[in-house]
Amino acid sequence: MIYITRKASFNAAHKLSRPDWTEDENAAVYGKCANPNWHGHNYQLYVTVKGEVNPETGFLVDLKWLKDVINTAVVDKIDHKNLNLDVDFMKDKLASTENLAIAIWKELYDLIAESGALLHSIKIYETENNFVEYLG
Repeated sequence: MIYITRKASFNAAHKLSRPDWTEDENAAVYGKCANPNWHGHNYQLYVTVKGEVNPETGFLVDLKWLKDVINTAVVDKIDHKNLNLDVDFMKDKLASTENLAIAIWKELYDLIAESGALLHSIKIYETENNFVEYLG
């Protein structure tokens, strides 16, 4: 079993806020992240796939293909967007990094499986100090 990781970057705005809570309740739980005027991050996304090396090509997957899949299915939809308002796969979800990682997994899982590889993990750095890793 071999693991390969592709990194992508995107910038996006979001707000952590439950519509069924008051502004004070949201501020008490989410602090500055509940700012009614949103805030943004320069995210780093790491997509790790696993499987067996194809003896004919020497690859698990073609990394250009993986880059294109990540860009088409995820980055093109979220880069310079508002996660709460603009991103179809985040509709009706609280735009936490945890929920974003799960949603990205769902966007990529079947596409990567079609290549014969398996999606192993989604890792998203929201800041240099905070990241989430989802293993499905």
